[in-house]
Amino acid sequence: MSDANPFESLQEQVDDAGAYLDIDDDVLERLKHPERVLEVTLSVERDDGSLEQFEGFRSQFNGDRGPYKGGIRYHPNVSRDEVKALSGWMTYKCAVVDIPLGGAKGGIVVDPDELSAAELERLTRAYAAELRPLVGPDRDIPAPDVNTGQREMNWFKDTYETLERTTAPGVITGKAISSGGSEGRVEATGRSTMFAAREAFDYLDRDLTEATVAVQGYGNAGSVAARLIEELGATVVAVSDSSGGVYDPDGLDAHAVKSHKNETGTVTGYADTEELTNEELLTLDVDLLVPAALENAIDADLAEAVEADVIVETANGPLTPAADDVLTGRDVLVVPDVLANAGGVTVSYFEWVQNRQRFAWSEARVNDELESVITGAFDELVDAYKSNDLPNFRTAAYVVGIQRVADAYAEGGNWP
Repeated sequence: MSDANPFESLQEQVDDAGAYLDIDDDVLERLKHPERVLEVTLSVERDDGSLEQFEGFRSQFNGDRGPYKGGIRYHPNVSRDEVKALSGWMTYKCAVVDIPLGGAKGGIVVDPDELSAAELERLTRAYAAELRPLVGPDRDIPAPDVNTGQREMNWFKDTYETLERTTAPGVITGKAISSGGSEGRVEATGRSTMFAAREAFDYLDRDLTEATVAVQGYGNAGSVAARLIEELGATVVAVSDSSGGVYDPDGLDAHAVKSHKNETGTVTGYADTEELTNEELLTLDVDLLVPAALENAIDADLAEAVEADVIVETANGPLTPAADDVLTGRDVLVVPDVLANAGGVTVSYFEWVQNRQRFAWSEARVNDELESVITGAFDELVDAYKSNDLPNFRTAAYVVGIQRVADAYAEGGNWP
């Protein structure tokens, strides 16, 4: 894993796309920085009565196209630059799939495994109270991310509603169904990965049913992507998590491996498989590689050893810009994160719409609407790639996304 600064990676990606756009340099520079970043210190009472301080962040990158939108992650490696980068990626992700939202991201520097459920609740409520002046259904709408889920979103919603003395289910997405969540939200990121993989193989005129697949990262998104891609007829031969990976050239049962992970806490030890490291998985000779863990998983050196023909990014920023250059030179097709994993924010948008309308959609409608958004965005990406003679799909995605944000900014105008 590279130690590349993710915020610098984002800025480099914006510059790469900006070279193909008729946008003034000063406007492009504006689109490389967050509008504001909140940094908080949360004092939380531990179960033994002691106080512990936790550092938290919320970056609101750009609101030209609508309310800020982006997840909240709990992880020891959360940093100011990370949330800034992630909030920028969210901005352009929303623009690429053309939903009327801006980009934000938040996080707390914490290992959630070291806290009890009661401590996590107090931490989440403290964070929600600090974010209260900045968030709201028309301001900033958080969502789950790494190590957070429906439980934390429900706590956040309850804290906001209690302090504001109101009912506002649209203040946050990724909630439980009974708290105003949307059908299809849990599987959304994995499902958009599947749609992106399907469209990529169609674009290459290749048969996905004959493809071998490796998935790095077997949390919710990675495991759902593996199962849905498997249901299309592909053969998932390797998966991994933070503890390591398992490999079977004859194919794994994606659902059974997830059940094993749920029972044991890891994919390793799954019956009749060969164990391998995450780096070994990333360099397997497979047709499709799905990096679904954290950013910077593949740097330039590792990219030289990648043997996959197609990479579909489920994680945010799993390739460094230098790795992108290497893979472009080797004609590896990379479907970028801002399209491939956009299912999460797209169905979060659907959830927000349902909350505003006080009208729930069926899972079938959610999945159909998601497919329409992702396939439409893929077609627009291909059009941009071909018509502008761009070097790769990532640049094409940023050309589409940045132009939409720049247009919204120009239409709204600038004033003190």
